[in-house]
Amino acid sequence: MARTARPAAPKRTPAPSAAATPHYVLRLYITGTTPASTRALMNIKRLCETHLRGRYELEVVDIYQRPSLLEGEQIIAAPTLIKQLPLPLRRMVGDMSNTERVLLGLDLRER
Repeated sequence: MARTARPAAPKRTPAPSAAATPHYVLRLYITGTTPASTRALMNIKRLCETHLRGRYELEVVDIYQRPSLLEGEQIIAAPTLIKQLPLPLRRMVGDMSNTERVLLGLDLRER
C-alpha cells in the first residue's frame, strides 16, 4: 500500500525573548515650555513610538515644578534624557533632534 507524503509543517519563528526586546525606562528633564524643551519632548516621543512602541516608559519632569529632583540626578543642563533601563545608564543633553545620536545613546544602533 502506497503512502502519501504529508506536507511539512511550517517552521515557526520563536517569539522574541524578553532579553531580545528589553523594556526601556526613560526620564526627560525639561524647563517649562521653552522651544528646546518642546522640541526635545516631541522628538523623543516620535523616536520612541517609531523604535520602541509598546516597550517603553517615558516620564517627563519639569524642573521648574520639581527642582528637588535635580540634585539626586545631577542634572546640570536641560533638556536632559536619562535612559535608566536597560543598563547601562545613559544621559543625553539637547533637543533630541539628532536621531542617530539618540538611537546610539539608547543602544538601538551599533556603534
